[in-house]
Amino acid sequence: MPQETELKLELHPEDLPRLLAHPLLSGQAPRRERLFNTYFDTSTLTLRAQRLAVRERRVGRRTLLTVKTAGTSVGGLSRRGEWEAACRPGRFDFAALVDDEALAQQLLCVAWQLVPVFRTDFTRRSWTLSHGGAVVEVALDQGAITTGNAEGNHRQAILELELELLSGPVDALLDLAHTLALGPSGQAAQGLRLLPAQRSKAERGYALFTGERLRPSKAEPLALDAQMAPVQAFQAAALSCLSHLQANEAGVRPPGPDGAVPDPEFVHQARVALRRLRTGLRLFRAHLPRRFVAHWAAEWKTLAGQLGDARNWDVFATERLPAWQPEAVPGAAMAPAEQALLDWVRDQRQAAHQRAADALGGCEHALQMLAFTRAVLALQARGEAPQSLPDWARDTLRQRHMALQAEARRARRLGPEGRHELRIVLKKLRYAQEFLASVLPPRRLERSTEALADAQELLGQLNDLSTAQALLATVPEGLATPWVERWQEALRDQLASGLQALPAMERALARTPTPWG
Repeated sequence: MPQETELKLELHPEDLPRLLAHPLLSGQAPRRERLFNTYFDTSTLTLRAQRLAVRERRVGRRTLLTVKTAGTSVGGLSRRGEWEAACRPGRFDFAALVDDEALAQQLLCVAWQLVPVFRTDFTRRSWTLSHGGAVVEVALDQGAITTGNAEGNHRQAILELELELLSGPVDALLDLAHTLALGPSGQAAQGLRLLPAQRSKAERGYALFTGERLRPSKAEPLALDAQMAPVQAFQAAALSCLSHLQANEAGVRPPGPDGAVPDPEFVHQARVALRRLRTGLRLFRAHLPRRFVAHWAAEWKTLAGQLGDARNWDVFATERLPAWQPEAVPGAAMAPAEQALLDWVRDQRQAAHQRAADALGGCEHALQMLAFTRAVLALQARGEAPQSLPDWARDTLRQRHMALQAEARRARRLGPEGRHELRIVLKKLRYAQEFLASVLPPRRLERSTEALADAQELLGQLNDLSTAQALLATVPEGLATPWVERWQEALRDQLASGLQALPAMERALARTPTPWG
């Protein structure tokens, strides 16, 4: 089966002139062609459900029929099956095109039902570059996706860079992307906002056709192979976390013109992805280069911190404030002092979301994503592992469960400080257990997972209450209304109530069975 390996990158419109001025591109005249593509599917979108794409491409007087399979996509880097050949418009000769007999038959069964679903119309400027022992086609696409449905006609802009590996190592493809993202100056501080694209043109076209809105994404279950070395297991885990992060980045946007904040779940899931990634670095660190772990643990910790304020203000504004505010009397105006306080909270939240959007939308993050993907794919196992992955996973989780039990006993003696450490150990264990569960028998896992989830929920609630206290402490003196005093008092009462549940939780954790013991 023919395989296509390419890297898709979304370019910020303001950075287009600087990309074209890059020495790697400005030194040769690009090939230009107008590409008009029609994507086909059945009325029930059968091909989409099967993660297939059928496309007719018109280039001048020629028409090409293309079939693409789903493949994989991480960090914008995708590998998938692709077949393409000249055809007559409207003729779907899949038997002659696709050399996979089962797939060809699958397509022939629906060929008579295929109708146009959406179109892409763009100009492609392309260069063929030799870089790092590889030959890469660099294509800059600029145009639009168009479609129509019961709600009318719709259009979405296209401005993306595709790097297709024609020959040579994948590492060279990623290195070339990083070099282009640095911009003409070659300085990270003056880089381009060239971010890995998680969705293909086809995926965007289908979303436009169906009217789907971007939704927050949770982590997909990780399926490891028992024959993997720990380094390979880390690569799978890290790239899974990267996909989880990317799936939520586009939803972390600045507040809208009306001040509305986007769905707070995007920020939450982005932070979960980063916590899982940092857990993976710690979990597998004995099998990874020390400098790699130290560098990337610090990088992802910094990014998580940049998103932290947005999450804290989201929880405060959406969970705490509604519970504290009295129901408004119809027709009654809010007191000016109280309205000023609510406006201040809104401004803090919007500013925090702007910082989060800047952190994920800047050139530094684009370079970071490309560099991490490259570094992960370049990792090599350091000699033979003394244990199989299941044995290593069993021993590792046993040790972490023992550490959790010890921390639970310690927390009962140390109070708030101990609770904080217990919460950290608990999160690390849950994510580690999620990473490794697929290579171990499920015996006793459900009971352990339930106990960990219950404890994490309680500790998370207590942490949110403590964070709310800290945020209230930052209210300027001129806005400190009687409301603030009442809110602080409510927080103290809720914390006191929550603390009463801690001894039982800590005893439960101390008795939590060690899975696969």
